Order: sequence, then C-alpha cells, then structure tokens
Amino acid sequence: MNTSVSLRGKKQLIGTIKSSGAKNAILPILSAVIMLDGETTLFNIPPIGDVNLMIRMLNALNIRAEYGFNNNIQILNNKKIKHIAPYDLVTSMRASFFVAGPLLAKTGYAKVPLPGGCSIGQRPVDIHIKGLEKLGAQVRIEHGFVEFKAAKLKGAKVELSFPSVGATENILNAAALAEGETIITNAAREPEIEDLANFLRQAGAQIEGDGTSRITVNGVQSLTGIDKYHVMPDRIEVGTLLLAGAITKGDVTVTNAKQAHLECFLEKLDKAGLNITCDENTIRCQYNGEIKAIDFETEPHPGFPTDLQAQLMALLCVADGKSVIKEKIFENRFMHVNELKRMGASISTDGRIAVVNGAKLSGAEVKITDLRAGAALILAGLVADGTTIVYGLKHLNRGYYNLLGKLQEIGADISL
Repeated sequence: MNTSVSLRGKKQLIGTIKSSGAKNAILPILSAVIMLDGETTLFNIPPIGDVNLMIRMLNALNIRAEYGFNNNIQILNNKKIKHIAPYDLVTSMRASFFVAGPLLAKTGYAKVPLPGGCSIGQRPVDIHIKGLEKLGAQVRIEHGFVEFKAAKLKGAKVELSFPSVGATENILNAAALAEGETIITNAAREPEIEDLANFLRQAGAQIEGDGTSRITVNGVQSLTGIDKYHVMPDRIEVGTLLLAGAITKGDVTVTNAKQAHLECFLEKLDKAGLNITCDENTIRCQYNGEIKAIDFETEPHPGFPTDLQAQLMALLCVADGKSVIKEKIFENRFMHVNELKRMGASISTDGRIAVVNGAKLSGAEVKITDLRAGAALILAGLVADGTTIVYGLKHLNRGYYNLLGKLQEIGADISL
C-alpha cells in the first residue's frame, strides 16, 4: 500500500462522482449483527480499513463474515459466540468497542479492552459503561479490560450526560434484546443512528424515536438475519467531495447523497458563496465567482458535523477574509492546523477556537495525523501552487474508499 501521494494543484475539478456507504453507519451495524441469528447480507459496503478490522472482529468472535460481490458483506451467525474481543483489534479502532452491548445482550457476558483509534481527543467510554450499567450490567475494569456481566438485561431509563453517537448506538443495540422498555434520553440524533435503528427494525426489533433525542426500545426475545440491507451514503465523504469542487473553483456533483443528512453543512457552503443544488439522490456544488469567509462551530447533529470541520477549514484557508471556527466536540481536533500552515495557511488557534485568514497556499511536504485531517490536506493540495506530497495515507484509507481515485476521475492531478 502506498504511504504517500503527490498532488499538483490548480486543476479545476468538474464532473460527477458516486459516494460510498457510510463508515460510521456500517461499524455499529456490523456490531449489531452479533445479535442476529442466521444469515445477513449488507450492501453498499466499501472495503476500507475500519470495515476490514470489524470483519476480523466478527470472525474472532466466531461469526463468519466476508466480502462478496459488488461491495457486499455476507455474514453467517450460527455458532457459539466467543465472549472476548481481541486486544489488537479494539485498540486499533475505537468503534470496535461497540461490540460490548451486543455481546452482553446476546450472551450475558462481554470482555472488551479499553479502546484505541484516532488521537483527536479523549473520547472516553464511560458514557457507554454507565448506560449498560443502567440496563443491569455488572461492570469490572482491570488489566486494561472492561468486563460486563448480566444474566438478562432489563429495560430502564438511560439519560446520557452528552449525546454521544457511539454510546447511543451501543445502548440501543443492547436494549433491543433487553427485557421490557428502555428509554434513552439526550440521545444522539445523527442519521447513522437512524440507519442502525432501521437495520434493527428489519431484524425484528421494536424501536421508536430514532432521529430525536428520545428513543424508546421495547426488547424482543430474538433478532433474525436480514436478506438485504443497503447501508446509507457516507455524508462525510459526500461533503469532502463537494468541497473538492469548491476549493478548485470547479463544478462537482455527488450521487448517492442525501440533502437531509447535510443541511447545516450545505447552509455553510451557501453562505460561503457557492451554488448548491439538490435533488432526491444528488448534490451539486458549483463555484460562483468567490469564496467568502464564514464562521461556524461544530455541534451534535443537526449542528455542523465535527467530521467535516478540518475539510471546511481547508476551504476557508483560501477564502476572502477572516473566518472563526469553534470546535465544541473534541478537544484536540486542530492537529491539521500546523500542516496547513506549512502550506502557507494563515491560522491562529486558542484552545478550541481557530481564526483563519484567507491566503495563498503553496505545495509542501505534509503529514496526516488523523482521518479527517488527511482529507483536509488533500483538499489543500488540490488548490496549492506547485506540488504537495502528503504522507501517512494509512489514516486516510481507514475511512475513505478510493478517495484519491475518485478525485482523479474528475480532474485532479494525483500521482500515487
């Protein structure tokens, strides 16, 4: 696998490109499969690093999972499930902690290492643990593992201290097989949670209120495999591709895209002077003569998604005027700033606030520190004078399927 890429900037991107399935929806759905008896086939699944890790996780738990044709995953769950999630997988990807709730609900016992993954902040799992305790789990933490026990989970009212996406998904999964009614309040409202709930409903779960801050789950005895389930589009990839058109003063249309998933983001692009048009499954971004400076802050959905903060910052590096960005989700999500400054960006930071003054970018050697920072550096390289060499592609490949190839298809000058 290539570890670096060379980009020659100032190439206008024009064309139509299709987004892949959503990484952030696929991972909790693959965790939920632990609870489903029999066969399940998932469609619209990109073969990216994080998905491959979760497939390895299922195999390690004695569930057969493998890629089939046309980006689908075929799963067979008909053997005794193992209780212990492997250390190397959970510490490689934080989302693999999502197996805790389904394992506990299905088998009554789960032993999961404290997670690893991106270095963009603390992202503690205490909200997950407290939620599962509310459902009746006995929890012990020692030697780097979290051990959960419960003969039978019981429905309860679970109020989250923060609308954590991962905790909402973990508790939602566990509650699907708990006895009685569970009400999750201050729940996260992201589209990926609605996708997980849709998946569980097709498997036989009784869930209402997903997409709102109050989710009600009435537990059922068992869940059955699903013949065909199409995972939602990756709204973060959609946003990244639209920004590629914007930053190069181009005209890019993304198919397999839903306007409803990106309302706040699209409003910001409109305020920045770009021409945004949408229909049922496509979104188009056209340069309209200028890129205006704008202010924004990241918030839980339906606010501006933190996973698009770095990419929009790259656009604002070449906007007219001063932009102010406030990161309210993760405390350490400005790691791309120093690399953008190597390319000539005018950015100053104070804690969780970044001030960006529009400037001219020039090619440089830069290094990816995390997934979304990597996308921001690629975008900056598309508009910079000269050649940009981006190192650390392993981070990018964790969450984007063939992003560089897709950009090449619409005119980017990229050498792998």
